[in-house]
Amino acid sequence: MKATAPSSTAPVRFDALLLCAVLSLVSLGLVMVYSASAVMAQDKRGDSLYFLNRQLLAAGMGVVAMAVGMKVGWRRLARLAYPLLLVTLVLLVAVLIPGIGSSAGGARRWIRLPGFGLQPAEVAKFAWVVYLSYSLAKKREKVASFSVGFLPHLLLCGLLVGLCMLQPDFGSSVLLVFLLFALLFAAGTKLSYLVGSVLLALPLAYAAVASSPYRMKRVLAFLDPWAHRHDIGYQVAESLMSIGSGGLTGLGLGDGRQKLFFLPEAHTDFIFAIIGEELGLIGVVLLVSLYAIVIWRGIRASLAAPETFGTYLGLGLTSIIAFQATVNMCVAMGLLPTKGLTLPFVSYGGTSLVVLMGSAGVLLSLSASAEPAGNRTLRSGGDMREVAA
Repeated sequence: MKATAPSSTAPVRFDALLLCAVLSLVSLGLVMVYSASAVMAQDKRGDSLYFLNRQLLAAGMGVVAMAVGMKVGWRRLARLAYPLLLVTLVLLVAVLIPGIGSSAGGARRWIRLPGFGLQPAEVAKFAWVVYLSYSLAKKREKVASFSVGFLPHLLLCGLLVGLCMLQPDFGSSVLLVFLLFALLFAAGTKLSYLVGSVLLALPLAYAAVASSPYRMKRVLAFLDPWAHRHDIGYQVAESLMSIGSGGLTGLGLGDGRQKLFFLPEAHTDFIFAIIGEELGLIGVVLLVSLYAIVIWRGIRASLAAPETFGTYLGLGLTSIIAFQATVNMCVAMGLLPTKGLTLPFVSYGGTSLVVLMGSAGVLLSLSASAEPAGNRTLRSGGDMREVAA
């Protein structure tokens, strides 16, 4: 069923609740990045505003990206599926080339540009969702076929994951695989293919962890951080102490202690711990509530999309936010081994913030074209299934 083209004089109504939730997360992130990094920035950079200024620049670029996403609209992304994928592959290869890619912390994940560091893996997440959504919508009549609907996407995912692992970036690799399985499931791929591939991949995943000393250390730190309190479990233990000391109302904004050179990566991967310490349980509940709103409204817009491509695209972009937020918070609470995934819209990281705000712009454009509640359908595997309003 084709969507009726909106009148040129009709106002375009985006999801105001989704927009407010995203902007609230970005605003909270700016405040917490400054709080978590000011002392360290003053000590190492001679400027307490160093990381805040860079995050403000990224937020400004993110607002532009969001506006572009809203203006361009989700439908036009279908035509960009292959170009985006090609650019992503070029960037993932380029970052591995000495002189182009920049190393930090034992990983080569950034391409340094004037005043900005581009992280190709963040671009890959967005491009992968766009490509998968276009491909699965195009092949929806044959998506249950192993040779057409499953194997080609699995092989391409393997290529992207392989390039990410060469950096290495295990967290982004896991996310790319998760997005593949989530969208294949939504599209109606046979469960036997998904379960079978997971079982076959388990030995490979084990080998990837066991062959890397630093990954094995992360697993050991996860299993018993207190037994390794002063070495490999130090970061997780400090994070747990930070969250636990916050209590109900927190120590107060700016009054956290773990950011004073105790908790590494306090403004990036472990900013959730600082939120728990300074804003307490109340701040954590507020943060989780904002993510719940973004996920709820993202899924709502996806299921109300007038076309199959829009449904898959919205589900994929919402899944990125949901997966990263869940993993990041679980890592900070010691519920998962350490991964290099940012807390969406909140953690320090320019490329991540710009790409996620651009993704939010696409979700907002999707919400503006939602079908009436009584006319909503979820298209999967060529079938039409009614979705509750």
